[in-house]
Formats: sequence, structure tokens, C-alpha cells
Amino acid sequence: MPLVNMKPVLAEAKAQGYAVAAFNPVDYASMKAMVAAAEELNAPVIVQTSAKTIKYYGHRALVEWMREIAGESPVPVVLHLDHGKDLDMIKKCIEMGWTSVMIDASEHPFEKNLELTSKVVEWASAAGVGVEAEIGQIMGVEDDMVVDEKDSHYTDPEEAERFCRQLDLAAFAAAVGTAHGYYKGEPDVRFELIEEINKRTGVPMALHGGTGLSDEVIQRCIKLGCAKINISTNLKHVFIDSFVEYHKNNPKDYEPLRVLGAQFEALKALFKEKIAQFGGTNRAGEVLAKVA
Repeated sequence: MPLVNMKPVLAEAKAQGYAVAAFNPVDYASMKAMVAAAEELNAPVIVQTSAKTIKYYGHRALVEWMREIAGESPVPVVLHLDHGKDLDMIKKCIEMGWTSVMIDASEHPFEKNLELTSKVVEWASAAGVGVEAEIGQIMGVEDDMVVDEKDSHYTDPEEAERFCRQLDLAAFAAAVGTAHGYYKGEPDVRFELIEEINKRTGVPMALHGGTGLSDEVIQRCIKLGCAKINISTNLKHVFIDSFVEYHKNNPKDYEPLRVLGAQFEALKALFKEKIAQFGGTNRAGEVLAKVA
């Protein structure tokens, strides 16, 4: 089926008490594995491209790959831009066929963030595209952008409420103690902050930094209103490690398609694990009823 807008997908997930898995692909095969995993579990899925990936492959290649893959799929698939900071890139994503975009202007003061996000919401709404936005700075490394612990700061619930009241958002990303990349210690997730922000805004929360969180933390975050959970670092490690492991176990096999096949299966297994963990199994039909 055609790619779908993220807004009704996340609204349904929040209403039903689960989260949709959002994965950052690195190539055509990883995109295909995401959708294959979703199909096997009859679940919705979000394929979210980083700015770095767009710069590498180009807008047209990525959107055409996804149209081909999703067009043959019976499950709802969202094509989302993750952490968009360049307005020209965001606008082109909207024009080229992304069904959701993130404007990350979180490094700016509140009013500037609101101004930039409002502009993106205006463009996106006219095209039937969902928007994710962020207040607060989430620690870690994402798409070569580094936010040190000293520069990160938690989201202010009052600002979050003001922000979301003035904007029509599909998702709201908040700094609540998670971090991009693998955790070096136990993450200090502020559950009370997640709860308060969700009560004040009513907007499905996007939880960034999902790699490495325990299942207990994940389930508690979902229960408190997180409807989108991002997985990127875990994917990158499986992508590289599965390739290396296959060659290590089969040193004389130089047939590329067998290596790529092993990599594909390893990625698909990861995607199925996360989709199921977040509660997306057998939710495709419910979502399709909302987006049809």
C-alpha cells in the first residue's frame, strides 16, 4: 500500500497503549528488512532516514526504494525524516514524498524553535505530511551531531505544553534522560517528566535513544505515553557484526548475495524483536482502519 502519514499511526498507538518501532536504515536491504519484519508480525513500522543517509543516496533514490517496498506491502509503512535541521532538506523531503518529517530546532531558544517548527508544520500540513518536533537537547551522538552531557537539558513541561498547543504535531520528542548511542551506565530516565509532559500535551511522545534501554524501562515509558521508539545504534552494530561474522565463519565464501542474505536475516530478526517488544504485533489492521 502507499506510504502513510505518521500522525494517525501514532495517535492509534497512543490510544491503544503501545509504541511503533522506528528504525534508521542504511541501505535498500535494511529498508526491505524493516518492512518484511513488520509484515511477518502484521505491524505498522516507521522507516526513518537520517540527514546523513539522504546526503549519501539522494532524496529520489530513497523515496523510490520505499515506494517500491511499501507499495507491495499490506502493512502501514511511514517514511520519516529523523532530526531534520536543514529547512531546504526538510522541504524537499515533503515535496519528494516523505510522509513525515522531524524538524529539530531544539538548540534554539523557545521562540525561535517555535517559529521554525511552525514554518515546517505549514509546509507539511499542506502536503498531508506529519511533523515531529523537539524541545530540550537529547544527549549523545546522532547523525554526527554531538550533544555533550553538559550541553543537554531536560524538557520544561510548561514549555512543552505551550509549544504543542500552538502546533499540530504528529509526535513530540522530549529530553527525558535517554541518550543517542549505547549507554555507558544506567540511564537516568525521568519517568515523572514523561508522565507530566504527556498529560500536559496529549501529543504522542517520541522516545529517542531506545538502544540499550531495559525492557522494564521501555514498558514503563510506553505506559506513560511514548508511542514511537527510535532504534538506530543497535541496527548499525547488527549491520556490521552480521557481515563480519558470516565471513569469519565462511572465510572461503566470496558470493556477495549469501553474505548479504545473512545480514538481511540478522537485521530482520532485530526488527521483529523490537516491534514485538514495543507491542506492535497484529496492530496493522487497527492502524489501516484509521489511515484509510
